[in-house]
Amino acid sequence: MNDPIQQAFITGAERVAAWADLLDSINVFPIADGDTGRNMKISLAPLRDPGPDPDATIHRLLMNARGNSGNIAARFFSGFFRAGTPEGIPAAARLGRDRAWEAVHDPKPGTMLTVFDALSDVLEEQRSVAASEDFATAVIDRLEQAVRSTPDLLPKLKEAGVVDSGALGMFIFFEGFFRSLSGDRENFRPIMAAFGSLLTVAPSFAPDREEGFCVDITLDAGSGGDGAFRKLAGLGESVVVIPEDRYVKVHLHTGDRAGVKKQVEAMGSIVRWTDEDLGEQVRGFGRTAQGGAIHVMTDAAGSVTRDDARRLGLTLLDSYITVGDISAPETCVDPEAVYTAMRGGARAVTSQASEFERHELYRSVTDLHPRVLYLCVGSAFTGNYGVALAWKKRHDPEDRLTVIDTGAASGRLGILALAVGRFAAKSGDAGAVTDFARRAMDLCREYIFIDNLKYLAAGGRISKSKAFFGTMLNMKPVVTPTAGGVITAGRLRNFDEQLEFALLKIRQGTVQGSRPFIMVQYTDNREKIENTIMPEVTKHYPAAELMLQPLSLTTGVHTGPGTWSLAFLPEMAP
Repeated sequence: MNDPIQQAFITGAERVAAWADLLDSINVFPIADGDTGRNMKISLAPLRDPGPDPDATIHRLLMNARGNSGNIAARFFSGFFRAGTPEGIPAAARLGRDRAWEAVHDPKPGTMLTVFDALSDVLEEQRSVAASEDFATAVIDRLEQAVRSTPDLLPKLKEAGVVDSGALGMFIFFEGFFRSLSGDRENFRPIMAAFGSLLTVAPSFAPDREEGFCVDITLDAGSGGDGAFRKLAGLGESVVVIPEDRYVKVHLHTGDRAGVKKQVEAMGSIVRWTDEDLGEQVRGFGRTAQGGAIHVMTDAAGSVTRDDARRLGLTLLDSYITVGDISAPETCVDPEAVYTAMRGGARAVTSQASEFERHELYRSVTDLHPRVLYLCVGSAFTGNYGVALAWKKRHDPEDRLTVIDTGAASGRLGILALAVGRFAAKSGDAGAVTDFARRAMDLCREYIFIDNLKYLAAGGRISKSKAFFGTMLNMKPVVTPTAGGVITAGRLRNFDEQLEFALLKIRQGTVQGSRPFIMVQYTDNREKIENTIMPEVTKHYPAAELMLQPLSLTTGVHTGPGTWSLAFLPEMAP
Protein backbone atom coordinates (compact mmCIF):
# COMPACT_ATOMS: atom_id res chain seq x y z
CA MET A 1 0.00 0.00 0.00
CA ASN A 2 1.54 3.32 -1.03
CA ASP A 3 1.84 6.20 1.41
CA PRO A 4 -0.95 8.45 -0.03
CA ILE A 5 -3.49 5.59 0.20
CA GLN A 6 -2.41 4.73 3.73
CA GLN A 7 -2.64 8.38 4.78
CA ALA A 8 -6.11 8.59 3.23
CA PHE A 9 -7.33 5.70 5.41
CA ILE A 10 -5.83 7.33 8.50
CA THR A 11 -7.46 10.66 7.68
CA GLY A 12 -10.88 9.09 7.18
CA ALA A 13 -10.77 7.13 10.44
CA GLU A 14 -9.61 10.13 12.44
CA ARG A 15 -12.39 12.30 11.03
CA VAL A 16 -14.99 9.74 12.13
CA ALA A 17 -13.50 9.72 15.64
CA ALA A 18 -13.70 13.52 15.82
CA TRP A 19 -17.39 13.62 14.81
CA ALA A 20 -18.49 10.60 16.87
CA ASP A 21 -20.59 12.64 19.33
CA LEU A 22 -22.69 14.06 16.49
CA LEU A 23 -23.25 10.56 15.09
CA ASP A 24 -24.39 9.34 18.52
CA SER A 25 -26.83 12.25 18.85
CA ILE A 26 -28.78 11.30 15.68
CA ASN A 27 -28.55 7.51 15.96
CA VAL A 28 -32.21 6.41 15.84
CA PHE A 29 -32.00 3.41 13.45
CA PRO A 30 -32.31 0.45 13.84
CA ILE A 31 -32.99 1.52 17.42
CA ALA A 32 -32.40 4.82 19.23
CA ASP A 33 -29.47 3.65 21.33
CA GLY A 34 -27.15 6.56 20.58
CA ASP A 35 -23.97 4.54 20.07
CA THR A 36 -23.18 4.62 16.35
CA GLY A 37 -20.44 7.21 16.77
CA ARG A 38 -18.81 5.32 19.62
CA ASN A 39 -19.03 2.00 17.77
CA MET A 40 -17.56 3.38 14.54
CA LYS A 41 -14.81 5.16 16.48
CA ILE A 42 -13.83 1.85 18.11
CA SER A 43 -14.29 -0.26 15.00
CA LEU A 44 -12.20 1.91 12.68
CA ALA A 45 -9.40 2.56 15.19
CA PRO A 46 -7.07 0.00 13.50
CA LEU A 47 -7.08 2.21 10.40
CA ARG A 48 -5.30 4.92 12.41
CA ASP A 49 -2.18 2.71 12.41
CA PRO A 50 -2.66 0.29 9.54
CA GLY A 51 0.81 -1.24 9.30
CA PRO A 52 2.39 -2.95 6.28
CA ASP A 53 0.29 -6.14 6.25
CA PRO A 54 -3.30 -5.65 4.99
CA ASP A 55 -4.38 -9.05 6.32
CA ALA A 56 -3.24 -8.13 9.84
CA THR A 57 -5.11 -4.82 9.71
CA ILE A 58 -8.28 -6.50 8.44
CA HIS A 59 -8.04 -9.03 11.29
CA ARG A 60 -7.70 -6.17 13.79
CA LEU A 61 -10.78 -4.54 12.25
CA LEU A 62 -12.70 -7.77 12.81
CA MET A 63 -11.57 -8.00 16.43
CA ASN A 64 -12.33 -4.33 17.12
CA ALA A 65 -15.72 -4.19 15.39
CA ARG A 66 -18.60 -3.18 17.66
CA GLY A 67 -22.30 -2.70 17.11
CA ASN A 68 -24.42 -2.83 13.99
CA SER A 69 -22.68 0.04 12.21
CA GLY A 70 -19.17 -0.93 13.28
CA ASN A 71 -19.50 -4.51 12.08
CA ILE A 72 -20.99 -3.52 8.73
CA ALA A 73 -18.23 -0.95 8.26
CA ALA A 74 -15.56 -3.50 9.22
CA ARG A 75 -16.92 -5.91 6.60
CA PHE A 76 -16.84 -3.19 3.94
CA PHE A 77 -13.23 -2.38 4.79
CA SER A 78 -12.26 -6.04 4.53
CA GLY A 79 -12.65 -5.39 0.81
CA PHE A 80 -11.97 -1.67 0.47
CA PHE A 81 -8.70 -1.87 2.41
CA ARG A 82 -7.35 -4.09 -0.39
CA ALA A 83 -7.00 -0.97 -2.55
CA GLY A 84 -3.23 -0.75 -2.58
CA THR A 85 -3.12 1.91 -5.29
CA PRO A 86 -5.52 4.61 -6.58
CA GLU A 87 -6.20 2.43 -9.63
CA GLY A 88 -7.39 -0.36 -7.34
CA ILE A 89 -9.95 1.75 -5.48
CA PRO A 90 -13.02 1.08 -7.71
CA ALA A 91 -12.62 -2.71 -7.58
CA ALA A 92 -11.95 -2.61 -3.83
CA ALA A 93 -15.05 -0.46 -3.29
CA ARG A 94 -17.19 -2.96 -5.22
CA LEU A 95 -15.77 -5.85 -3.24
CA GLY A 96 -16.37 -4.03 0.06
CA ARG A 97 -19.90 -3.04 -0.99
CA ASP A 98 -20.80 -6.63 -1.90
CA ARG A 99 -19.36 -8.01 1.33
CA ALA A 100 -21.21 -5.46 3.44
CA TRP A 101 -24.58 -6.25 1.83
CA GLU A 102 -23.98 -10.01 2.23
CA ALA A 103 -23.06 -9.64 5.91
CA VAL A 104 -26.40 -8.12 6.91
CA HIS A 105 -29.14 -10.71 7.44
CA ASP A 106 -31.92 -8.21 6.65
CA PRO A 107 -30.28 -5.36 4.71
CA LYS A 108 -32.07 -2.02 4.45
CA PRO A 109 -31.55 0.79 1.94
CA GLY A 110 -31.22 4.11 3.73
CA THR A 111 -28.25 3.01 5.84
CA MET A 112 -24.50 3.10 5.17
CA LEU A 113 -25.20 0.39 2.57
CA THR A 114 -26.75 3.11 0.40
CA VAL A 115 -23.54 5.14 0.68
CA PHE A 116 -21.49 2.11 -0.35
CA ASP A 117 -23.76 1.72 -3.41
CA ALA A 118 -23.31 5.39 -4.30
CA LEU A 119 -19.55 5.15 -3.90
CA SER A 120 -19.30 2.11 -6.16
CA ASP A 121 -21.53 3.76 -8.78
CA VAL A 122 -19.71 7.08 -8.90
CA LEU A 123 -16.30 5.40 -9.09
CA GLU A 124 -17.48 3.33 -12.07
CA GLU A 125 -18.84 6.46 -13.78
CA GLN A 126 -15.56 8.30 -13.25
CA ARG A 127 -13.74 5.41 -14.96
CA SER A 128 -10.42 6.19 -13.26
CA VAL A 129 -9.35 7.59 -9.93
CA ALA A 130 -7.57 10.91 -10.08
CA ALA A 131 -5.74 12.51 -7.16
CA SER A 132 -7.39 15.84 -7.89
CA GLU A 133 -9.73 18.29 -6.22
CA ASP A 134 -12.30 17.96 -9.03
CA PHE A 135 -12.40 14.17 -8.72
CA ALA A 136 -12.75 14.34 -4.93
CA THR A 137 -15.55 16.91 -5.23
CA ALA A 138 -17.48 14.75 -7.73
CA VAL A 139 -17.32 11.73 -5.40
CA ILE A 140 -18.20 13.71 -2.30
CA ASP A 141 -21.15 15.41 -4.02
CA ARG A 142 -22.63 12.01 -4.92
CA LEU A 143 -22.12 10.66 -1.40
CA GLU A 144 -23.75 13.74 0.12
CA GLN A 145 -26.81 13.12 -2.06
CA ALA A 146 -26.89 9.51 -0.85
CA VAL A 147 -26.84 10.59 2.79
CA ARG A 148 -29.58 13.16 2.16
CA SER A 149 -31.75 10.44 0.63
CA THR A 150 -31.76 8.25 3.73
CA PRO A 151 -34.80 9.82 5.49
CA ASP A 152 -36.87 9.10 2.38
CA LEU A 153 -35.83 5.43 2.48
CA LEU A 154 -36.38 4.68 6.16
CA PRO A 155 -39.61 5.80 7.90
CA LYS A 156 -37.96 5.99 11.34
CA LEU A 157 -35.44 8.51 10.02
CA LYS A 158 -38.23 10.54 8.45
CA GLU A 159 -40.11 10.52 11.76
CA ALA A 160 -37.02 11.72 13.64
CA GLY A 161 -36.13 14.27 10.96
CA VAL A 162 -32.50 13.15 10.61
CA VAL A 163 -30.19 11.39 8.17
CA ASP A 164 -28.89 7.93 9.00
CA SER A 165 -26.07 8.11 11.50
CA GLY A 166 -24.00 5.31 9.96
CA ALA A 167 -24.43 6.78 6.48
CA LEU A 168 -23.24 10.16 7.72
CA GLY A 169 -20.28 8.50 9.43
CA MET A 170 -19.19 6.90 6.17
CA PHE A 171 -19.65 10.22 4.33
CA ILE A 172 -17.33 11.85 6.87
CA PHE A 173 -14.82 9.04 6.34
CA PHE A 174 -14.90 9.21 2.54
CA GLU A 175 -14.65 12.99 2.43
CA GLY A 176 -11.49 12.68 4.53
CA PHE A 177 -10.24 9.80 2.38
CA PHE A 178 -10.68 11.44 -1.03
CA ARG A 179 -9.64 14.93 0.07
CA SER A 180 -6.49 13.44 1.58
CA LEU A 181 -5.84 11.53 -1.64
CA SER A 182 -6.00 14.85 -3.52
CA GLY A 183 -3.46 16.34 -1.11
CA ASP A 184 -5.93 18.46 0.88
CA ARG A 185 -6.49 17.68 4.58
CA GLU A 186 -7.81 21.14 5.46
CA ASN A 187 -10.77 22.14 3.31
CA PHE A 188 -13.69 19.93 4.26
CA ARG A 189 -17.24 21.14 3.72
CA PRO A 190 -18.87 22.19 7.00
CA ILE A 191 -21.02 19.29 8.18
CA MET A 192 -23.63 21.55 9.79
CA ALA A 193 -23.99 23.65 6.66
CA ALA A 194 -24.13 20.60 4.39
CA PHE A 195 -26.93 18.81 6.26
CA GLY A 196 -28.50 21.57 8.36
CA SER A 197 -31.69 20.62 10.16
CA LEU A 198 -31.20 16.95 9.23
CA LEU A 199 -28.72 16.77 12.12
CA THR A 200 -31.23 17.58 14.87
CA VAL A 201 -33.72 15.01 16.15
CA ALA A 202 -37.27 16.36 16.05
CA PRO A 203 -38.65 17.24 19.54
CA SER A 204 -41.72 15.15 18.74
CA PHE A 205 -39.70 11.98 18.14
CA ALA A 206 -40.33 9.30 20.78
CA PRO A 207 -38.00 6.26 20.64
CA ASP A 208 -39.64 2.85 20.79
CA ARG A 209 -39.17 1.00 24.06
CA GLU A 210 -36.62 -1.78 23.72
CA GLU A 211 -35.74 -4.85 25.73
CA GLY A 212 -32.93 -7.34 25.43
CA PHE A 213 -29.25 -7.02 24.64
CA CYS A 214 -26.91 -5.79 21.93
CA VAL A 215 -24.36 -8.62 21.60
CA ASP A 216 -21.00 -8.79 19.82
CA ILE A 217 -19.33 -12.19 19.54
CA THR A 218 -16.05 -13.36 18.06
CA LEU A 219 -16.21 -17.13 17.50
CA ASP A 220 -13.39 -19.52 16.68
CA ALA A 221 -15.36 -22.08 14.68
CA GLY A 222 -12.32 -24.02 13.45
CA SER A 223 -13.08 -25.98 10.30
CA GLY A 224 -16.81 -25.48 10.82
CA GLY A 225 -16.82 -21.79 9.95
CA ASP A 226 -19.14 -22.11 6.94
CA GLY A 227 -21.80 -23.98 8.91
CA ALA A 228 -21.57 -21.54 11.81
CA PHE A 229 -21.98 -18.65 9.39
CA ARG A 230 -25.34 -19.98 8.20
CA LYS A 231 -26.64 -20.83 11.68
CA LEU A 232 -25.67 -17.52 13.28
CA ALA A 233 -27.78 -15.53 10.84
CA GLY A 234 -30.98 -16.75 12.50
CA LEU A 235 -30.14 -16.09 16.15
CA GLY A 236 -31.66 -12.63 16.64
CA GLU A 237 -32.45 -9.26 15.09
CA SER A 238 -30.18 -6.66 13.45
CA VAL A 239 -27.86 -9.55 12.64
CA VAL A 240 -24.49 -8.94 10.98
CA VAL A 241 -22.24 -11.96 10.39
CA ILE A 242 -18.63 -11.67 9.20
CA PRO A 243 -16.59 -14.77 8.32
CA GLU A 244 -12.78 -14.66 8.32
CA ASP A 245 -10.94 -17.96 7.92
CA ARG A 246 -11.69 -19.97 11.06
CA TYR A 247 -13.18 -16.97 12.88
CA VAL A 248 -16.74 -15.69 12.63
CA LYS A 249 -17.80 -12.31 14.02
CA VAL A 250 -21.48 -11.75 14.77
CA HIS A 251 -23.50 -8.80 16.00
CA LEU A 252 -27.14 -9.20 16.98
CA HIS A 253 -29.94 -8.01 19.23
CA THR A 254 -31.62 -10.64 21.38
CA GLY A 255 -33.92 -11.01 24.37
CA ASP A 256 -32.42 -14.42 25.19
CA ARG A 257 -28.78 -13.74 25.95
CA ALA A 258 -28.22 -17.08 27.71
CA GLY A 259 -29.89 -19.05 24.94
CA VAL A 260 -27.79 -17.38 22.25
CA LYS A 261 -24.62 -18.03 24.19
CA LYS A 262 -25.49 -21.71 24.55
CA GLN A 263 -26.11 -22.07 20.82
CA VAL A 264 -22.94 -20.22 19.90
CA GLU A 265 -20.83 -22.34 22.27
CA ALA A 266 -22.09 -25.42 20.44
CA MET A 267 -20.54 -24.05 17.22
CA GLY A 268 -17.04 -23.35 18.52
CA SER A 269 -14.98 -21.48 21.07
CA ILE A 270 -16.03 -17.94 22.04
CA VAL A 271 -12.95 -15.71 21.77
CA ARG A 272 -14.70 -12.52 22.83
CA TRP A 273 -18.22 -11.72 24.03
CA THR A 274 -19.65 -8.31 24.92
CA ASP A 275 -23.24 -7.34 25.56
CA GLU A 276 -25.07 -4.16 26.49
CA ASP A 277 -28.59 -3.58 27.78
CA LEU A 278 -30.68 -2.14 24.95
CA GLY A 279 -33.37 -0.77 27.25
CA GLU A 280 -30.80 1.15 29.26
CA GLN A 281 -29.21 2.57 26.12
CA VAL A 282 -32.54 3.71 24.67
CA ARG A 283 -33.57 5.32 27.95
CA GLY A 284 -30.35 7.31 27.87
CA PHE A 285 -30.87 8.50 24.28
CA GLY A 286 -31.69 12.17 24.02
CA ARG A 287 -30.93 12.84 27.67
CA THR A 288 -27.64 14.59 27.01
CA ALA A 289 -27.65 17.84 28.95
CA GLN A 290 -28.14 20.98 26.92
CA GLY A 291 -25.32 23.37 27.76
CA GLY A 292 -25.72 26.85 29.13
CA ALA A 293 -23.77 29.83 27.88
CA ILE A 294 -20.62 27.84 27.11
CA HIS A 295 -19.94 24.21 26.22
CA VAL A 296 -17.27 22.40 28.25
CA MET A 297 -14.66 20.16 26.66
CA THR A 298 -11.86 18.29 28.39
CA ASP A 299 -9.41 15.43 27.92
CA ALA A 300 -10.52 11.90 28.74
CA ALA A 301 -7.16 11.51 30.49
CA GLY A 302 -9.08 12.99 33.40
CA SER A 303 -11.28 10.48 35.17
CA VAL A 304 -14.48 11.39 33.29
CA THR A 305 -16.54 8.56 31.79
CA ARG A 306 -18.68 8.59 28.66
CA ASP A 307 -21.77 8.43 30.87
CA ASP A 308 -20.57 11.50 32.79
CA ALA A 309 -20.00 13.31 29.51
CA ARG A 310 -23.45 12.45 28.20
CA ARG A 311 -25.15 13.38 31.45
CA LEU A 312 -23.44 16.77 31.69
CA GLY A 313 -23.16 17.47 27.96
CA LEU A 314 -19.35 17.46 27.90
CA THR A 315 -17.05 16.71 24.97
CA LEU A 316 -14.08 14.39 25.62
CA LEU A 317 -10.83 14.19 23.68
CA ASP A 318 -9.74 10.56 23.92
CA SER A 319 -6.27 9.13 24.13
CA TYR A 320 -5.89 5.57 22.82
CA ILE A 321 -5.15 2.36 24.69
CA THR A 322 -3.45 -0.59 22.99
CA VAL A 323 -3.24 -4.02 24.57
CA GLY A 324 -2.91 -7.21 22.57
CA ASP A 325 -4.83 -6.98 19.29
CA ILE A 326 -7.19 -4.28 20.57
CA SER A 327 -6.50 -0.57 20.14
CA ALA A 328 -9.35 1.77 20.99
CA PRO A 329 -10.26 5.14 22.54
CA GLU A 330 -9.76 5.01 26.29
CA THR A 331 -13.40 5.75 27.17
CA CYS A 332 -14.49 2.84 24.96
CA VAL A 333 -12.17 0.17 26.36
CA ASP A 334 -13.22 -2.35 29.02
CA PRO A 335 -10.93 -1.51 31.97
CA GLU A 336 -11.36 -4.97 33.50
CA ALA A 337 -10.00 -6.59 30.34
CA VAL A 338 -7.02 -4.22 30.30
CA TYR A 339 -6.08 -4.81 33.93
CA THR A 340 -6.53 -8.58 33.60
CA ALA A 341 -4.23 -8.58 30.59
CA MET A 342 -1.65 -6.47 32.45
CA ARG A 343 -1.67 -8.79 35.44
CA GLY A 344 -1.13 -11.63 32.99
CA GLY A 345 2.00 -9.97 31.65
CA ALA A 346 0.59 -8.21 28.57
CA ARG A 347 2.04 -4.83 27.72
CA ALA A 348 -0.48 -2.01 27.59
CA VAL A 349 0.45 1.35 26.12
CA THR A 350 -1.19 4.72 25.62
CA SER A 351 -0.95 7.14 22.71
CA GLN A 352 -2.27 10.59 21.92
CA ALA A 353 -4.78 11.32 19.19
CA SER A 354 -2.91 12.68 16.19
CA GLU A 355 -2.63 16.41 15.67
CA PHE A 356 -5.05 16.11 12.73
CA GLU A 357 -7.65 14.26 14.84
CA ARG A 358 -7.38 16.91 17.54
CA HIS A 359 -7.83 19.64 14.96
CA GLU A 360 -10.93 17.91 13.62
CA LEU A 361 -12.36 17.65 17.12
CA TYR A 362 -11.82 21.38 17.69
CA ARG A 363 -13.52 21.98 14.35
CA SER A 364 -16.48 19.78 15.22
CA VAL A 365 -17.03 21.16 18.72
CA THR A 366 -16.92 24.79 17.53
CA ASP A 367 -19.27 23.96 14.65
CA LEU A 368 -21.74 22.38 17.06
CA HIS A 369 -21.54 25.00 19.87
CA PRO A 370 -21.30 28.82 19.73
CA ARG A 371 -18.90 29.04 22.69
CA VAL A 372 -16.54 26.33 23.98
CA LEU A 373 -14.33 26.14 27.09
CA TYR A 374 -11.54 23.58 26.72
CA LEU A 375 -10.17 22.43 30.09
CA CYS A 376 -6.93 21.05 28.74
CA VAL A 377 -4.77 18.47 30.49
CA GLY A 378 -1.69 20.18 31.92
CA SER A 379 0.97 21.10 29.37
CA ALA A 380 3.54 19.29 31.54
CA PHE A 381 1.84 15.99 30.58
CA THR A 382 0.90 16.34 26.87
CA GLY A 383 1.17 18.77 23.99
CA ASN A 384 -2.60 19.26 23.77
CA TYR A 385 -2.48 22.84 25.03
CA GLY A 386 -0.01 23.97 22.39
CA VAL A 387 -1.88 22.13 19.63
CA ALA A 388 -5.17 23.76 20.65
CA LEU A 389 -3.66 27.24 20.75
CA ALA A 390 -2.06 26.77 17.32
CA TRP A 391 -5.40 25.64 15.84
CA LYS A 392 -7.22 28.53 17.50
CA LYS A 393 -4.79 31.06 16.05
CA ARG A 394 -5.45 29.82 12.50
CA HIS A 395 -9.13 28.88 12.64
CA ASP A 396 -10.87 30.83 15.40
CA PRO A 397 -11.03 34.50 14.41
CA GLU A 398 -14.30 34.91 16.32
CA ASP A 399 -12.70 33.73 19.59
CA ARG A 400 -15.27 30.98 20.16
CA LEU A 401 -12.80 28.54 21.77
CA THR A 402 -11.33 29.39 25.17
CA VAL A 403 -8.39 27.15 26.10
CA ILE A 404 -7.17 26.80 29.68
CA ASP A 405 -3.99 24.96 30.65
CA THR A 406 -5.35 23.42 33.84
CA GLY A 407 -2.02 22.01 35.01
CA ALA A 408 -4.06 18.94 35.97
CA ALA A 409 -4.38 15.33 34.89
CA SER A 410 -6.09 12.15 36.06
CA GLY A 411 -8.69 12.62 38.81
CA ARG A 412 -7.60 16.20 39.45
CA LEU A 413 -8.63 17.09 35.91
CA GLY A 414 -11.71 14.88 36.20
CA ILE A 415 -13.09 16.48 39.34
CA LEU A 416 -12.41 19.94 37.86
CA ALA A 417 -14.26 19.07 34.63
CA LEU A 418 -17.26 17.63 36.49
CA ALA A 419 -17.53 20.66 38.77
CA VAL A 420 -17.23 23.10 35.87
CA GLY A 421 -19.68 21.09 33.78
CA ARG A 422 -22.29 21.29 36.52
CA PHE A 423 -21.73 25.01 36.96
CA ALA A 424 -21.91 25.62 33.20
CA ALA A 425 -25.24 23.75 32.93
CA LYS A 426 -26.81 26.25 35.33
CA SER A 427 -25.07 29.44 34.28
CA GLY A 428 -26.05 31.86 31.56
CA ASP A 429 -22.77 33.74 31.81
CA ALA A 430 -19.81 32.31 29.86
CA GLY A 431 -17.38 34.59 31.68
CA ALA A 432 -18.60 33.38 35.06
CA VAL A 433 -18.03 29.75 34.00
CA THR A 434 -14.48 30.50 32.87
CA ASP A 435 -13.78 32.38 36.11
CA PHE A 436 -15.16 29.46 38.15
CA ALA A 437 -12.90 27.07 36.24
CA ARG A 438 -9.77 29.14 36.92
CA ARG A 439 -10.54 29.34 40.64
CA ALA A 440 -11.37 25.65 40.91
CA MET A 441 -8.22 24.46 39.14
CA ASP A 442 -6.10 26.19 41.79
CA LEU A 443 -7.99 24.44 44.58
CA CYS A 444 -8.44 20.84 43.44
CA ARG A 445 -5.94 18.19 44.53
CA GLU A 446 -5.29 14.52 43.82
CA TYR A 447 -3.20 11.78 45.42
CA ILE A 448 -2.56 8.56 43.49
CA PHE A 449 -1.68 5.48 45.55
CA ILE A 450 0.42 3.02 43.54
CA ASP A 451 0.39 -0.63 44.57
CA ASN A 452 3.23 -2.10 42.50
CA LEU A 453 6.21 -0.33 40.92
CA LYS A 454 6.71 -2.93 38.18
CA TYR A 455 4.11 -1.29 35.94
CA LEU A 456 5.85 2.07 36.14
CA ALA A 457 9.08 0.30 35.26
CA ALA A 458 7.45 -1.54 32.33
CA GLY A 459 6.31 1.80 30.93
CA GLY A 460 9.72 3.41 31.41
CA ARG A 461 8.54 5.81 34.14
CA ILE A 462 11.18 4.53 36.57
CA SER A 463 14.19 2.24 36.23
CA LYS A 464 13.76 -1.50 36.73
CA SER A 465 16.37 -1.49 39.48
CA LYS A 466 14.47 1.24 41.34
CA ALA A 467 11.27 -0.77 41.01
CA PHE A 468 13.04 -3.88 42.29
CA PHE A 469 14.43 -2.21 45.40
CA GLY A 470 11.17 -0.38 46.03
CA THR A 471 9.28 -3.67 45.92
CA MET A 472 11.85 -5.35 48.15
CA LEU A 473 11.34 -2.61 50.73
CA ASN A 474 7.55 -2.84 50.25
CA MET A 475 7.34 0.88 49.51
CA LYS A 476 4.19 2.15 47.80
CA PRO A 477 4.66 5.64 46.38
CA VAL A 478 2.01 8.36 46.46
CA VAL A 479 2.17 10.76 43.53
CA THR A 480 0.24 13.91 42.69
CA PRO A 481 -0.20 15.69 39.35
CA THR A 482 0.74 19.38 39.48
CA ALA A 483 1.25 22.13 36.91
CA GLY A 484 4.94 21.23 36.89
CA GLY A 485 4.35 17.51 36.35
CA VAL A 486 3.93 14.47 38.59
CA ILE A 487 5.68 14.74 41.95
CA THR A 488 6.10 12.22 44.75
CA ALA A 489 4.01 13.17 47.77
CA GLY A 490 4.98 10.26 50.02
CA ARG A 491 6.12 6.64 50.35
CA LEU A 492 4.00 4.28 52.38
CA ARG A 493 4.22 0.64 53.40
CA ASN A 494 0.65 -0.63 53.35
CA PHE A 495 -3.00 0.05 52.64
CA ASP A 496 -3.75 1.34 56.14
CA GLU A 497 -1.05 3.98 55.79
CA GLN A 498 -2.53 4.97 52.42
CA LEU A 499 -5.95 5.51 53.99
CA GLU A 500 -4.49 7.54 56.84
CA PHE A 501 -2.53 9.67 54.37
CA ALA A 502 -5.63 10.31 52.24
CA LEU A 503 -7.70 11.44 55.21
CA LEU A 504 -4.89 13.73 56.33
CA LYS A 505 -4.69 15.43 52.95
CA ILE A 506 -8.46 16.06 52.86
CA ARG A 507 -8.25 17.53 56.35
CA GLN A 508 -5.36 19.80 55.36
CA GLY A 509 -7.08 20.96 52.17
CA THR A 510 -10.64 21.64 53.35
CA VAL A 511 -12.45 23.65 56.00
CA GLN A 512 -13.97 21.62 58.83
CA GLY A 513 -17.74 21.36 58.50
CA SER A 514 -17.72 22.36 54.82
CA ARG A 515 -19.04 20.29 51.92
CA PRO A 516 -16.08 19.34 49.71
CA PHE A 517 -16.48 17.35 46.49
CA ILE A 518 -14.46 14.13 46.89
CA MET A 519 -13.85 11.58 44.15
CA VAL A 520 -12.39 8.16 45.01
CA GLN A 521 -11.09 6.22 42.01
CA TYR A 522 -10.32 2.54 41.51
CA THR A 523 -8.61 0.31 38.94
CA ASP A 524 -9.32 -3.42 39.30
CA ASN A 525 -10.01 -3.07 43.02
CA ARG A 526 -13.47 -1.52 43.13
CA GLU A 527 -14.85 -3.83 45.81
CA LYS A 528 -11.93 -3.18 48.14
CA ILE A 529 -12.07 0.60 47.65
CA GLU A 530 -15.86 0.69 47.95
CA ASN A 531 -15.89 -1.35 51.16
CA THR A 532 -12.94 0.29 52.93
CA ILE A 533 -12.05 3.76 51.65
CA MET A 534 -15.56 5.02 50.97
CA PRO A 535 -17.00 4.27 54.46
CA GLU A 536 -13.99 5.86 56.17
CA VAL A 537 -14.20 9.03 54.10
CA THR A 538 -17.94 9.21 54.76
CA LYS A 539 -17.39 8.75 58.49
CA HIS A 540 -14.86 11.57 58.70
CA TYR A 541 -16.56 13.90 56.20
CA PRO A 542 -20.32 13.23 56.40
CA ALA A 543 -21.20 16.53 54.71
CA ALA A 544 -19.00 15.85 51.66
CA GLU A 545 -20.32 14.94 48.24
CA LEU A 546 -18.61 11.60 47.65
CA MET A 547 -18.24 9.95 44.25
CA LEU A 548 -16.81 6.53 43.34
CA GLN A 549 -15.25 6.58 39.88
CA PRO A 550 -12.99 4.42 37.66
CA LEU A 551 -9.50 5.86 37.40
CA SER A 552 -8.62 7.28 33.99
CA LEU A 553 -7.27 4.41 31.89
CA THR A 554 -4.40 6.61 30.75
CA THR A 555 -3.32 6.83 34.39
CA GLY A 556 -4.24 3.22 35.15
CA VAL A 557 -2.11 1.85 32.32
CA HIS A 558 0.87 3.86 33.56
CA THR A 559 0.49 3.05 37.25
CA GLY A 560 -0.95 -0.46 36.92
CA PRO A 561 -3.58 -2.65 38.57
CA GLY A 562 -4.07 -2.18 42.28
CA THR A 563 -3.71 1.60 42.05
CA TRP A 564 -6.36 3.83 43.60
CA SER A 565 -6.69 7.57 43.88
CA LEU A 566 -8.40 10.32 45.81
CA ALA A 567 -9.20 13.74 44.34
CA PHE A 568 -11.04 16.56 46.07
CA LEU A 569 -12.25 20.10 45.51
CA PRO A 570 -12.99 22.25 48.57
CA GLU A 571 -16.45 23.79 48.75
CA MET A 572 -16.57 26.90 46.56
CA ALA A 573 -18.80 29.94 46.51
CA PRO A 574 -20.63 30.32 43.16
